[in-house]
Amino acid sequence: MELPVFHLDYLNNRTLIALIAVLHVVINHGMAVGGIPLVVWLEAHGARRGDAEWDALALRILTAFFVVTTTVGALTGVGIWLSASLVNPYAIGSLIRVFFWTWFTEWLVFVTEVVLILAYYKTWARWTGPRKSSHVKLGRALALASWVTMALIVSILGFMMDPGSWSSDRTLFSGMFNPMYLPQLAFRTPLAMVMAGAFAMMVLIVSTGRGEPLRVEATRKIARWTLAWSLPCALGGLWYARSVPPAMRSNLPVALLTQALERWSSHATQATIVVCATIVLAMLWAALRPARVRSWALVLPAILSIALLGMFERVREFVRKPYAIAGYLYSNGYRVEDYPLLQRDGLLANATYTPVRVITAENELVAGREVFNLACTRCHTVDGINGIRPILQGMYGRTDANGEAEPWQRDVISAYVGSMHNVRPYMPPFPGSDRERDALAAWLVSLQTRRDVIDGAQVTGVVALPRPDRGTSSPSSVH
Repeated sequence: MELPVFHLDYLNNRTLIALIAVLHVVINHGMAVGGIPLVVWLEAHGARRGDAEWDALALRILTAFFVVTTTVGALTGVGIWLSASLVNPYAIGSLIRVFFWTWFTEWLVFVTEVVLILAYYKTWARWTGPRKSSHVKLGRALALASWVTMALIVSILGFMMDPGSWSSDRTLFSGMFNPMYLPQLAFRTPLAMVMAGAFAMMVLIVSTGRGEPLRVEATRKIARWTLAWSLPCALGGLWYARSVPPAMRSNLPVALLTQALERWSSHATQATIVVCATIVLAMLWAALRPARVRSWALVLPAILSIALLGMFERVREFVRKPYAIAGYLYSNGYRVEDYPLLQRDGLLANATYTPVRVITAENELVAGREVFNLACTRCHTVDGINGIRPILQGMYGRTDANGEAEPWQRDVISAYVGSMHNVRPYMPPFPGSDRERDALAAWLVSLQTRRDVIDGAQVTGVVALPRPDRGTSSPSSVH
């Protein structure tokens, strides 16, 4: 472990990334990838009719999308890089080495996209009359750039689930065109269009009065746009679901809900179908009876689509466990190929930032806490989200004959930590030595009698020691 560990012991590292990433994806999909094509389509419709009111409506929708994407969308995009680099720098480092030119190209396209959206927005009022067709073409170029940025990033997301032939040939081309790439792109593209329609409806409600002819006509047209993309979205989703590796599908019950509620996963699937049907029915109402559709029915698709996308991102992130990059890097930040050496020599001997090198009877609890910090904190906390103390209390939630709480057993916990990946396949194998596993178990047992934490924990008289030279046996190429 060459870098210090960043850890939020209540919020949880994964939750930090999820909050930022889901917000970014909602904005990117609904207001950029799908939103810009919708605005251009509405603008072209108004240009053909020479309707100034229709053109003004398209501009109002663009303004809302423009403001949100260039503020919250841009900040959360940077936030994903910052949070992911803090939480799992080895995953980001590995991906950059594979996809350097992909990310470089995406950056160039993104800069182009920023220039185009500024030009598209600022020239809207000036490029009128004969120049309106040129403005529509500018919008189409912007729409293409927005889609290309997503298309490039999706290749990386697919790679993390199934690297495909990259595992053997190590080429950029095989990494980008992995087995999950096209199915995921076929799902995300129409999904973005559906979300754009749902978000445009909300702008329409705010910017027009009930019963206005413009609102009635725009409601019908936007609803038809959304419905037209609904079937491709469903088909793309089905293709994507069938492309998920079988081993990852076994994680689906826990991914849909939680470990405690996995028996209800079938109900979660049914609820998802109901939510999708509700969006379609609301849009059908808007398309067939635009003058009578209620405002709540026009707001509902946006709320439900955000919930669906959030659930999809959670499931996508969880099902690839125990890996951050399938078959290459575990979710704890350790490469699969480095496990033999780490399990032989130990995590602490190979960690740069640790107060413990050799475990003794006197420092065993400190060592156990450090092992937890190194091997477990990318997914677990002590008492917060996915807290280890509540998990252990659930495992040992029994009482003896006198009604006393049954204490946690060190040997049982140590044995379980060594075999937990067989019981719960979404857990990576323990990466350290047997002695470190025992120390971890001792520290976990101690949690039932004291309020220990990771962040800000005081260790009197112990400082981080420089790592000794480990010679040729060192995993110097780790991560």
